[in-house]
Amino acid sequence: MTTSRNRVVETALGPVRGRERGGIAEFLGIPYAAPPRGAGRFAAPEPHAPWAGVRDATAAGPTAPQAARRLGSIDMSPYFGSGWIRGADYLAVNVWTPRSRADGARGLPVMVFVHGGGYTAGSTSAPLYDGTAFAREGVVLVTVGYRLGVLGFLDLPDAPRNRGLLDVVAALRWVRENIAAFGGDPGAVTLFGQSAGATIVAAVLATPGAAGLFGRAVVQSGSGLGAFSPEQAARVTHAAARELGVGARADAFAALPDERLAEVVPRLSGIDLRTPGAYDPLMGLSPFGVVLEVQPAQAPPAAVDLLLGTTTQEGNLYPSSDGEDALATAARAHPDPHGLLAAYRAAARPGAPDAEVRSAVLGDALFGRGTWALAEAYAAAGRRTFHYEFDWRGALGAAHAVEVPFLFGRTELPGLRGEQGLLGPGTVPGGLAERLRAAWVRFARTGDPGWAPYGTGGRTTMRIGEEWVALSDPRGVERRAWAH
Repeated sequence: MTTSRNRVVETALGPVRGRERGGIAEFLGIPYAAPPRGAGRFAAPEPHAPWAGVRDATAAGPTAPQAARRLGSIDMSPYFGSGWIRGADYLAVNVWTPRSRADGARGLPVMVFVHGGGYTAGSTSAPLYDGTAFAREGVVLVTVGYRLGVLGFLDLPDAPRNRGLLDVVAALRWVRENIAAFGGDPGAVTLFGQSAGATIVAAVLATPGAAGLFGRAVVQSGSGLGAFSPEQAARVTHAAARELGVGARADAFAALPDERLAEVVPRLSGIDLRTPGAYDPLMGLSPFGVVLEVQPAQAPPAAVDLLLGTTTQEGNLYPSSDGEDALATAARAHPDPHGLLAAYRAAARPGAPDAEVRSAVLGDALFGRGTWALAEAYAAAGRRTFHYEFDWRGALGAAHAVEVPFLFGRTELPGLRGEQGLLGPGTVPGGLAERLRAAWVRFARTGDPGWAPYGTGGRTTMRIGEEWVALSDPRGVERRAWAH
């Protein structure tokens, strides 16, 4: 039986009490910004007031307001958590660190994780994101809660844009100021995220105010072309205002309670976001996302090392969207889906069944195209860039998000197994989780995950599965199909 005991660490705002179990100290729900209340819900994050006495950090805190989110019949609760847990102090971080470092030693690499959930769901309380396995590798692991949906990403003319992204930047500032007290090196910070969290990471790379807060980044199934244009975001804003019966201004939305702002999110699906200059980068799967004038892959590359990639069959997690066939979703979102399908059938996947082709189109539209573009931009600028493709196949094949349980060492979670679990009912390969996590930790320490960098000439990709195989430009046909 593992025993636990309290650990106290002094932060800039006051002391926090965590708990230590099995040599790992865990601190949950430490605020990095003031609670968003009233009109402040639509403002940039503000500093949190100091507290008197020792603040308890032994239990998970509240989560950002959110509505339930499902993806077909697959159980996504390990990823999204149990939903909205009420409470004001949800702009908070969780920290895991080796016990000896919580006692005052210094200098471990720091990894800061941004969860996914389509910009509308998820939390650091989800069981998947326990940082114990990373801490056992000698890393200080931080997970970040941020504003979601209307509060985080609705674009309003009288409010700061991308408030959820600003939250992440504020959390990085908290890390710079406080992580040494937990044994971390504030000069050795890696920002990483998955899905929506990864696209937020890509957008942070293009955010001038984040420069110098981290030196490495990992983009797992995100996109460097995944941002809405201001014109697209305005359509969502006006639709939300109509649904709620208010003006399209922050002061009008601020008069509504969090419950109404969360409940409106599912009613915003189906908005046509195609414009003469842009397709829907989220293919109808979410009405919210980061909003940028210039896509991250088209902005000047940040001065960071970059590790990025996708799963081999990303689109398999999205066979339908609210009962709609994936091809219909693509047709609504992309200016020429049938031409793209023809390119895939003729060049990329000869003889592939329609379901496989539809999945490939959706996966590459959501993640592949934007990942390739970001890799190309960073490699061309001389940044150390490493590319991977995760190919282990669970219940839905090598689908979106299947790598995350391996990375966090949580493949045993019941919600991931069985007929409705993303990993399926079979066994998982021994050693894959440890090897994957070791590569990410090595990248955080050295800027090199253990394989050749991605260059615009060789385009080395590490295909990760039960076997690890380094390939040169393995999906060049698809990349060229997207380029036309």
